[in-house]
This record gives sequence, C-alpha cells and structure tokens, in this order.
Amino acid sequence: MPPSTPAAPAPSAEKSATPETSEERFRQSPLAREVAFLTARARGRGNALANQLLADLDLKVRHFSVLAMACSGTNPSQRELGGFLDLDPSQVVALVDVLEGRGAIRRESDPRDRRSKILVATETGRELYAQATERTREAEEQTLQALSPAERDQLRELLAKIVF
Repeated sequence: MPPSTPAAPAPSAEKSATPETSEERFRQSPLAREVAFLTARARGRGNALANQLLADLDLKVRHFSVLAMACSGTNPSQRELGGFLDLDPSQVVALVDVLEGRGAIRRESDPRDRRSKILVATETGRELYAQATERTREAEEQTLQALSPAERDQLRELLAKIVF
C-alpha cells in the first residue's frame, strides 16, 4: 500500500500579505472563459476609452462609425448602414440627424434606388473624421497595449472571420 499523502491544508480565512482583488478572483470564473463575455467586455472597454477621447469633438463611437462609413466612399444607404452597424433604423436616423446638423454629412438620393438616401461626407465631415480617427487609434492603442503587433493583426483577422 502506498504511503498516504498528507491532506492539503484547509483554506484559511487569512490571505497572504497582498489580498487578492476581485478581478483576480473573477478571472478564474467560468464566465471569464466565455467568448461572448470577453468580446463584450473588450468592446465595452474600448468604446468607453474611445468615447472619452472623442468627447472634445462632441462625438461618440456610434457617431464616429456613421461618419467613417460616410467618408469611406462606399455611399451607404441608411438601411445598409443600420445593417452593417447592427443598429435599429431609428438609431441610425438619430445619429445621421446629429451629424447632418453639424454639417458633417448630407443625405443624397441613392442612384440605385431613388426612394432611398445615401450618406455622403462633406468637407467639414472629412476634417472631423481625420481628427476623430486620431483619437480612435489612440483608444485602440491603449486598449490593445498588452498585445504585440502580430497579435493585434491576428485579433483583427479572427474578429473579421466572425463578423463577416
């Protein structure tokens, strides 16, 4: 019969000199391994930081997304934009109204469907987009600072596989 192994000591109420933070404890939970949770948390952190950095331009990430697509040369219709950004049509209308009110974009008749409107950036919108892009890149840099450039590229590729 093999020698018996001493029983592991019972967990003590006292911890080591440096108490474990809730984040360290929670990182060990099953939820912390769920892709949906991790992507939502990463998105939340990235958006919060981007919104903070965009605040002086009086923009939020959603406004930036609409403006970016209007500046992309793809001439998205509001309906297409809602589908691409996964936004309800009423949300798209509200975002477009704000940007149009600022003179950043304009609605034009869609040559593919005259009942529809496409979004086109103005010169003011392109200038605003350039400023906002600097801030969103800084937010991305800070959010992804734990990753190497190769890991960042890999993350982009994997996320694109999921969403497209």
